[in-house]
Amino acid sequence: MYLCFAGEKVIKSSISKEELLEEIRSEVKTCTLCSLSQSRTKIVFGEGDPDALLMFVGEAPGEEEDRTGRPFVGKAGQLLTKILQSVGLKREEVYITNIIKCRPPGNRTPAQSEMDSCFPYLEAQIAIINPSIIITLGGTSTLYLLGKKEPISKLRGQWFDWRGGKKIFPMFHPSFLLRYNSRQPGSPRYLTWKDIQEVKRTYDLLKQSS
Repeated sequence: MYLCFAGEKVIKSSISKEELLEEIRSEVKTCTLCSLSQSRTKIVFGEGDPDALLMFVGEAPGEEEDRTGRPFVGKAGQLLTKILQSVGLKREEVYITNIIKCRPPGNRTPAQSEMDSCFPYLEAQIAIINPSIIITLGGTSTLYLLGKKEPISKLRGQWFDWRGGKKIFPMFHPSFLLRYNSRQPGSPRYLTWKDIQEVKRTYDLLKQSS
């Protein structure tokens, strides 16, 4: 099978996507490219459907993720699950990961050098899974993948062309939403509700055409 990334054939293999992802996971487990490898409890590689049309990319693991080795399982992750469920999506039918696979101490924002070191692993995940849509959660992953300088508040809710014909759709990070309870029009939670509806609408169209 050919795996296409950035419009190019990068891998030819009869190995399943699950096996390919497991090979990358094994590489991440022994990675020492940055200092985060010294403080991590577990790597947080990603999880979900290896054939997912939708991939959610956050910033980095938090404390609970570092403890369990699973992405988005803390309070922010629980909110993400509810956001998905609000439009009839299940975690099992999407793929969820982060740019960084190890927790930065104190949940600080990852350094540019750390993201640069870890990005090839995300590139490999994207190449293997080959999602049609990448939902970037929060400013860090959005700015890194798009190479833009505008704040997430200006970029969210819009479609951007990316490599290999893929689309990027930025949304607020669930951890940001935890600070706001209001669902009034214009509030972050209201805007996120509108955003996930747009994602679901496009997702349904993709499924119909596939």
